[in-house]
Amino acid sequence: MKTPLLQKNSIIIFICTLTINFAVAQTKDTSIKKYSNALNFIVMGDWGRFGEDHQIPVAKQMGITAKEINRDFIISTGDNFYPVGVASEHDPQWKSSFEDIYTDFSLHWNWYSVLGNHDYAGNPDAQVAYSKISRRWNMPDRYYSKTFNINGDPNQQVLIAFIDTNPLIPEFYKNDVYGKNVISQDTTAQKKWLVKALTTAPKSVKWKLVVGHHPLFTATLKRRESYDTKAVRKSLKSLFDKYQVDAYIAGHDHDLQHLLPEGKTNYFVSGSASEITPIDSLPFTKLAASEYGFMVFSVLADILYVQAVNEKGEVIYNTEIKK
Repeated sequence: MKTPLLQKNSIIIFICTLTINFAVAQTKDTSIKKYSNALNFIVMGDWGRFGEDHQIPVAKQMGITAKEINRDFIISTGDNFYPVGVASEHDPQWKSSFEDIYTDFSLHWNWYSVLGNHDYAGNPDAQVAYSKISRRWNMPDRYYSKTFNINGDPNQQVLIAFIDTNPLIPEFYKNDVYGKNVISQDTTAQKKWLVKALTTAPKSVKWKLVVGHHPLFTATLKRRESYDTKAVRKSLKSLFDKYQVDAYIAGHDHDLQHLLPEGKTNYFVSGSASEITPIDSLPFTKLAASEYGFMVFSVLADILYVQAVNEKGEVIYNTEIKK
């Protein structure tokens, strides 16, 4: 008689355990956290596919999130138009892959973009020229910088340098697709410009961020030691270390990543605004997610919050970087 009773009690305990675990799962908060006194912006990348794949659902969620966080602007990490960039500032893709996709009012704020390798397959200067046509598209040059006030305070600012990583890759100069567009670029001049931007920033600048297309570090097996990753790492890593860059933000890999190798700089990848690819991990990986989505950055004078948001609006990762 003891055995059936013991089995009954075990079943009851098992059911109770399941109920508790389910309740914990149900109460897990995956909603976006809002920081009203911060500089808030969305980072997305690798997106322009005529609305194909998951570009439209990610765009819709971007609109919802942008409204929730009261975004100040949007950043694109490049590969803005697949498969071969745009031909001119009047290319129909501006409408079919950008204007007709990111339609929510909350996304009609300034977009600051950099150029990816797919953009170099077309006419990269056309994306610069479109800045004179569009109210929200801002790319004054192939590389540029801008200083943003935190909560409107000019004594607390964020410097963001938007760089062009394509000319930093030697193999591109012999490439039939990219060669014609990198040959005219002066990488020494760009790096001198970047050093000057980082070293002459006023004391009001509390954070120094750099945005480029190609990551210096990535957990994807295909690209962790590929020629482009190694090239930009060799070109930029020591510079970031020397001039105390707080974060480098890239795309190129179609996933969401946070990596923290040795040194001060945090490395982020946000390149899954329309397509995802398999992901692995590295010893210094903090986040490696093969999910459609984007990132939200919220910057205060002494702390930087980063949230990774998937296409369902769920925060799948969050971190904070303190000064």
